[in-house]
Amino acid sequence: MELEKQKENSLKQINEYRNKVLDLEQELLDSGVCYTGDELDKINPLKHSFGDGCYIREIFMPAGQVIISKIHKKLHPYFIMRGKVSILTDEGVQHIQAPYSGITKPGTKRVLYMHEDTVFITVSVTDKTDLKEIEDEVIAKDFQDPLITKADLELLKNEK
Repeated sequence: MELEKQKENSLKQINEYRNKVLDLEQELLDSGVCYTGDELDKINPLKHSFGDGCYIREIFMPAGQVIISKIHKKLHPYFIMRGKVSILTDEGVQHIQAPYSGITKPGTKRVLYMHEDTVFITVSVTDKTDLKEIEDEVIAKDFQDPLITKADLELLKNEK
């Protein structure tokens, strides 16, 4: 019974975080201090690479910038190659300095603040090479969309 109560509280906290980060994202977009589309791409150049069944996405983020990520559908590794960043997720705030590696869980949406110029790399398993198709495969449209595979569930279960 206690375990169920803890699980319920955890889900409640995750949902509260998700609602707050969506509200923050909208406020930043409305205020004009947050960029999307072509403007964002000019400030944060992307480099796309492909390996055997892998898509590697590298983004440069200048110091002083706040970025709110998209919602990730799949479990995948990420690497901070250069810089210092604070990252807020539903698990709290993490202060990270390069070099660093971590695992993104399905349903993750991050708020990042760059203390220094930062290079962030993600690696996704896919055979696709069309960027739009890749985004459709690895990025959720909303928090109801994340696709969690059996392999992801097994890895998450073993992590605890």
